[in-house]
Amino acid sequence: MSTKMIYGASLAALLAAADPAFAQHEAPALQDVVIVTGHHEYDETEIGVSPDYMPTEGADITRLIARTPGAARIGNGELSGQVQYRGMFGERLNLRVDGQHFGSGGPNLMDPAFHYAPAPLVRRIVIDRGVSPVSEGPGLGGGADAVFKRVDYSGDAAPTLAYDLSAGYRTADSSYSYGGVAGLSTDSWRLNLLGSYEDGDDLEYGDGTIGGTSYTRAVLGASGGVRFGAHEVSADIRRHEAGPAGNPPFPMDIRYMDTDFAKARYLGEFDLFTLEANLGSVSVAHAMNNFDLRPAPASPMMWRETPAYADTTTGDVSASFNQWGGRLELGLDAYRAEHSATITNPNNSNFFVAAIPDAEVERFGMFAEWRGAVGSLNSELGLRVDRHTSDVGEASVGSALPPAPGMLAMAYNGVDRSFEDTGVDAVARFFTDERDGFVWRFTLAHKTHAPTYLQRYGWMPIPASGGLADGNTYVGNLDLELERALIAEVGFDYLGDRFYARPTVYTRQVSNFVQGGPFDSTPGVIDTPQEMISNMNGDPTPLRWANVDAEFYGLDMDFGYDFEGPLRFDGVLNYVRGKRGDVDDNLYRIAPPNLTGALTWQEHMWSASMEVRAVAEQDEVSATNSEQPTSGYVTLGLFADWHMTQSVHVSVGVENLFDHVYRDHLSGYNRNSGSDVTVGTRLPGAGRSAFVRIGIVG
Repeated sequence: MSTKMIYGASLAALLAAADPAFAQHEAPALQDVVIVTGHHEYDETEIGVSPDYMPTEGADITRLIARTPGAARIGNGELSGQVQYRGMFGERLNLRVDGQHFGSGGPNLMDPAFHYAPAPLVRRIVIDRGVSPVSEGPGLGGGADAVFKRVDYSGDAAPTLAYDLSAGYRTADSSYSYGGVAGLSTDSWRLNLLGSYEDGDDLEYGDGTIGGTSYTRAVLGASGGVRFGAHEVSADIRRHEAGPAGNPPFPMDIRYMDTDFAKARYLGEFDLFTLEANLGSVSVAHAMNNFDLRPAPASPMMWRETPAYADTTTGDVSASFNQWGGRLELGLDAYRAEHSATITNPNNSNFFVAAIPDAEVERFGMFAEWRGAVGSLNSELGLRVDRHTSDVGEASVGSALPPAPGMLAMAYNGVDRSFEDTGVDAVARFFTDERDGFVWRFTLAHKTHAPTYLQRYGWMPIPASGGLADGNTYVGNLDLELERALIAEVGFDYLGDRFYARPTVYTRQVSNFVQGGPFDSTPGVIDTPQEMISNMNGDPTPLRWANVDAEFYGLDMDFGYDFEGPLRFDGVLNYVRGKRGDVDDNLYRIAPPNLTGALTWQEHMWSASMEVRAVAEQDEVSATNSEQPTSGYVTLGLFADWHMTQSVHVSVGVENLFDHVYRDHLSGYNRNSGSDVTVGTRLPGAGRSAFVRIGIVG
């Protein structure tokens, strides 16, 4: 098969290897890789597809991940998009930013993991196909890592200058972005600065403007490393400042998100083993309110601002060595996060609610992972044990609140709020050697996930739901147990002379799945303090987090055909079903079936594509979450790429060519009255939008 048929496509990660050097160290059958960085030279032998050749669609890299098999995007704001993978999203997925795990700054996940990964700074996105390996940490579903750009070591003792820069503009929201890395390196040390800035106005669609969707984000940092013999020490620091940024599906918008990242790494090669150790720290200061990016409430008593904080410290150490005909890795890791959130009224200092009073979450884990051959099968076998503990401080309220919240706080403070449990994860992934173009894949896994601090410790009925944005108020549950999933999947990668396909069918049976349900056995009857408070805030039927049974199953694949000459076709197909196992209901916010296809004319230095995206209706909706069905839609886009030189690349295109007004099922419901979108209706997608992007590497 000619590799030109998959290089430069307008779809993502059609094969797993990112570039020749990267491919030597990873198992292509177990990963997808989206390349975001530019290329030093145009090379038809390079496998993998770069978002440099895709529609820009916005600032959030979750839009790029959503173009891969099994993935979709939860649209909670331009800088707050969450990844959905085979029906699961939020903190159930094992998401990392440049290898770091950390806690979100707020209880509504306005800053999910990839909020901290601006596209101008990301080199590649590594997606764990199906499930994450146990060496990457716990997680109920799959996972992904947004790997940042950096200047690598050179092959010379004299310092060499290198850079990877990009800039872009998009008409739908008059947004622009620029950034990248630049630095010096030798064969023994490297040092680079990195930075980016993005700014966008309110988003335009076919019938008007979506109010409260503007955003700003800036990042500045540095990365460096030193090699001495077979050992390397490196360090990275970044300052991230975002906001104001709109979140129309939420009751509030981001006022600011000020975050500091730091990490240090040691990697050493010894005679019999390789040793790696990492330390990381992330500190988030966050505030959200209901009056900066949307019309302020008429009554000053209804103004709200919530400052929230999250501090995460992580550490891990692992050793890998040859054993049993393969490579064995043994490791220990630890995670500690502190969270707090206080609801305030800036017009009344006596109005405050310590909604999350200093929650502490800790995890200590150990794992063993072996990669090698089991008979004729290549394999990855892993076992992981995690000890989870958490606790929370005392709830409190201000004197301006009525008596009921204070009584509820006193009752909450009088019970044992600590939690501890042990999770055991096991993963067995197998794939064959290539034969007649086929590589077969099989996976069996048992994965666990601890309830979040919000699901456990949310004592006051508030509309914070970890990003569900369904309009309900939620109450925590101190009796929640670990989620446990049994996972099975089978698929193959076929690469023929002209045709390729990578289908996968899967099932995930989850016990103790944490889902909102009726607060008590008499929903609608206001006979508890929680229901009374919730009713005062407009929701007479609050939901309480509970353990239920759930199941996910589906099919996803990417595929394509190389015609004679420079023409080819590439496509991605996704189908996922999410159901409750204990009652006759569906799970909330599950992506509808969808098919994306691109017809591309590929020359040596340029390409042009026509892309059609077809999304089916979604009527398998959650009655528990009062979810509304959505209609299907089709959009068309035109895109072109030109390598002006080996170092300069330009992309242009038009998305939603016919300015179709459509509503993505995962986009959420509008709660901003300063908009052309009616409050309570699902948010539309962007209208016709042109973009231009330029990248320069050297």
